[in-house]
Amino acid sequence: MKMSVLLILPLITGCAKEIPIQTEFVLGTVCTVQLYHYGSAKIYNAVFSRVREIENRMSVVIPDTDIARINRNAGIEPVPVHQEVITLLERSRYYAELSGGAFDPTVGPLVKLWDITSEHPRLPSAEAIQEALALIDWRDVIINREAETVFLRRIGMALDLGAIAKGYAADEAIKIIKQAGIPRGIIDFGGNIFAYGEKASPKSPWRIGVQHPLGGRGSYIGILEVSNKSVVTSGVYERYAEIDGVRYHHILSTADGYPVHNGLLSVTIIADASVDADALSTAVFALGYEQGKALVESLGTADAVFIFADTAIRFSQGAEALFKETSASRFPEK
Repeated sequence: MKMSVLLILPLITGCAKEIPIQTEFVLGTVCTVQLYHYGSAKIYNAVFSRVREIENRMSVVIPDTDIARINRNAGIEPVPVHQEVITLLERSRYYAELSGGAFDPTVGPLVKLWDITSEHPRLPSAEAIQEALALIDWRDVIINREAETVFLRRIGMALDLGAIAKGYAADEAIKIIKQAGIPRGIIDFGGNIFAYGEKASPKSPWRIGVQHPLGGRGSYIGILEVSNKSVVTSGVYERYAEIDGVRYHHILSTADGYPVHNGLLSVTIIADASVDADALSTAVFALGYEQGKALVESLGTADAVFIFADTAIRFSQGAEALFKETSASRFPEK
């Protein structure tokens, strides 16, 4: 689902000439860590080694990950997995239940069917979509924490953690940075942002750009001012396919099997943990404004910015105070 998320690619303002930065391609996307003058090869290597470890357990593309083995053994037998895979699957089931299945970690058959990012995407038949939908049900993920196994009840089921794994990886990266005593930094894992600490001079919140859904990359509809928060966006503009002149985005509905169409262009979630912001951005987008806003506000631990097809902007309670609308396509240089 996000099916990933997809998101915003925010601009971080600051003194670019003084920013030590490392970028690697991992988790299927471009991942960047900026630690300013506190960065070192040792810290960057520790962060990216941890992220690759997560990828090698959670990816559906790499053949022998825990998730890939679970999928191959769907309907056959339970699969021994690493404890952190169980932890993330339990968190995934929590958000699936909370959202009534709008977020669902068993969405794999539908994601594979649409294959939005392939070179030659095709519109699936209605019959194929119904067959995929019949295999999606988070309640059929059987976790045995004592035995450390995971089992999918039915042959053909498949997990896809693309809507939550990047958030989990960002949180794990922040743990390493904190343990190293580094006071500030920015993580951008394919649009999953974690703004850690505060800007140093002057001491102030980070300014994160929310991409304009109808503008090109680097155009921003507003600025979020945050400290020690994750900012994650799901939207229709980043991953999509053009089929017979119609654009189909990657956020798929577990209700009807087609890309979600509810008048929203994007939803941005602000939360303390990136794993939560990641899952919520997909769930809230899929639920739509009314239900999504109600869900966010019921938690009391996250905020949301909703952008509609006419570019109207609405907020959950608390989000508007963090958001500053801008008519500029880019932030002014500092």
